Amino acid sequence: MDLFRRKRVTDLQAEAASDTGLKRALGPFNLVMLGIGAIIGTGIFVLTGTVAAQNAGPAVVISFALAGTAAVFAALCYAEFASVVPVAGSAYTYGYATLGEFFAWIIGWDLVLEYALAGTTVAIGWSGYVVSFLRDIGLDVPAQLSAARGTMVTMADGSQVAAIFNLPAVVIIALVTALLTIGIKESASVNNVIVFIKVAVIILFIALAVGSIDTANWTPFIPENTGTREHFGASGVIAGASVVFFAYIGFDAVSTAAQEAKNPQRDMPIGIIGSLLICTLLYILVSAIATGVVPYQELDVPDPIAKVADVAGLGWISSLIKLGAIAGLSSVILVQLMGQSRVFYAMSKDGLLPPAVNKIHPKFRTPWITQIVIGVAVMIPAAFLTVTEAAHLVSIGTLLAFAIVSAGVIVLRIREPNLHRPFKVPFIWFTAPMGVLSSVYLMYFLPLVAWERLGIWLALGLAIYFLYGYRHSKLRKDASAA
Repeated sequence: MDLFRRKRVTDLQAEAASDTGLKRALGPFNLVMLGIGAIIGTGIFVLTGTVAAQNAGPAVVISFALAGTAAVFAALCYAEFASVVPVAGSAYTYGYATLGEFFAWIIGWDLVLEYALAGTTVAIGWSGYVVSFLRDIGLDVPAQLSAARGTMVTMADGSQVAAIFNLPAVVIIALVTALLTIGIKESASVNNVIVFIKVAVIILFIALAVGSIDTANWTPFIPENTGTREHFGASGVIAGASVVFFAYIGFDAVSTAAQEAKNPQRDMPIGIIGSLLICTLLYILVSAIATGVVPYQELDVPDPIAKVADVAGLGWISSLIKLGAIAGLSSVILVQLMGQSRVFYAMSKDGLLPPAVNKIHPKFRTPWITQIVIGVAVMIPAAFLTVTEAAHLVSIGTLLAFAIVSAGVIVLRIREPNLHRPFKVPFIWFTAPMGVLSSVYLMYFLPLVAWERLGIWLALGLAIYFLYGYRHSKLRKDASAA
């Protein structure tokens, strides 16, 4: 059937070798830094406190470990695909090569929830830290312009006002969009500096705050369930893993830069797996320290790590942590918005989106029209959504993509067992099925409203596919001509 027509891997490899539109400027160090830049952000600076207070208590460390394990299964599958098919489309392209065009479209459309809405979520977290930091130095952002519409913001005198929209979140997205439009090399260089700053701040926080741990705060380690599945107990820990899984998305964004990597067959697996392992270790250490210094009930604040620093008596470093968080969240937004534009770039080259989407700027050699449109589209929900609402949607979209990619690796092994694979998933018949099962299991623990919104989003995507993508598909046209 036309719906399930696949792109041949050899054709994709030839396309990657001959494509000169995007600039190949990234080595393994840049790719690892891109991964760390995308991964370390809202998860460590915001969701650590939210999940501890609402879902898992001190056992948030287990939530991070569970989510990290699921991410490792998927990361190994991404690494094999990225080494075999080093093109810009990430999971979308992998789906096209294994499951066919219809599934490829579903993945590509689903990735909007991961990359674009992740940029939204992180921008909201960025806003919280910026408002707090500016307040420390005597500058106040008007409360009405500092949070999602309808959110009650507490003023310095204790009174509360309802927010209208989140201005700082809109500003950071505009700045990052401008940087990405200028060029990938410039963006990667800025990202490297930002990543160095935020990792240095996190290591400094770990070293100085560990001495303030009160082990009594870890008791009970897993608080008793309140009667609601998501609130504490074993089910709360798993629900927490579903939420903090958001903290791990980003390693797959490395794969969207495959056509801008100097040696993608060797360097993509290094970037994906290396960045994930480093970040998992840092997440577990920071969440353990946070719940050891501050009772978990008190961590549900916009800037939990800064609060932990204050309680630990590190007042002088609290502002530094906020700066590190601001820098860290900025790099996450940068990588996510870059990833989204590269997925749309690949979909447009296949004819599933209009040609203007893959138009490359003659000087900057970036998909500039797409980048600007994405930036504007991400600003709107960033102005009006809360971080929890956005994080749920990002997590369910990401988990669906991970499940499909993990299944796709198995399909490609069966269909083309002799294909040259510079990187192979170890223990494929265990790792890939576990990638599918763990992703689906974590999806099950997300709220019903997240499933409903996913269904609406996919229905909208299918309408666009059948009205435009199916009729303009280059693969379908080539087959008809033949």
